[in-house]
Amino acid sequence: MSSSLMAASVPLLPTVMRFCCDALAWTLRLLRGHASAKETHAFVFTHCIHGNPTSVLATFDIYAETHVTFAIGAQTGQALDEVGRHMRPSRVLELGTYLGYSSVILLRLLPPFGRLVTVEKDSKVANLAEEIILVAGFKDPQFQVLTGKSSKIIPTLHSFLGTGPRTSDTFHMVLMDHNPRLYLVDLQALEDQNLLCPTGCTIVLILRNPKKKFLEKLYDWMDERRDFYRIKSQLHGIIEIFYQSNN
Repeated sequence: MSSSLMAASVPLLPTVMRFCCDALAWTLRLLRGHASAKETHAFVFTHCIHGNPTSVLATFDIYAETHVTFAIGAQTGQALDEVGRHMRPSRVLELGTYLGYSSVILLRLLPPFGRLVTVEKDSKVANLAEEIILVAGFKDPQFQVLTGKSSKIIPTLHSFLGTGPRTSDTFHMVLMDHNPRLYLVDLQALEDQNLLCPTGCTIVLILRNPKKKFLEKLYDWMDERRDFYRIKSQLHGIIEIFYQSNN
């Protein structure tokens, strides 16, 4: 009986071992991600000039010279800054906060009545990001950090846009820097929820690996909807897309 059980279990060993290895690798990536986020946060918090957004960004860049970090970096950050200055949005959505590097760039561009809503899946990283944004000198009314999966958060976003004579119930700019495989489905969800400003919304996609096949699906989908979407530029790790439904 025992020999038959052993014989039956032998073919399962490679599968079990692969599962264990994958689980261990996932755990290590998770722990390293948290450690990197905490270390980056500690460095920026300690060495930046509090209340100075430029100093916060520069301190991120100094840390990135000698450490691996998921922040977009100075070159991509400058490209994002240029897009934002040209667009001059007042309502911005960010999917993928990480530690708030891009959030600080976007908040610098907003008018006094502007608002940034930023979404981070990891609650621990979201807390660190919120502290960095506050250290940069921005106040709670100017931004909202939401924690959770984008698929769960997107249907609730209208409630975070506010009301008033100088507010809007749609976003003028969307930055996606979370899971690239979700870029297309989340863009579709934002349109379905009427969250993209119909008179014009700039969507910026961060591309850490521009050769991924998911881009083909995105391009094919936009090509089918060319009356609403067009690519304006693609450089320095970003794709700038313009959406407009009121033609």
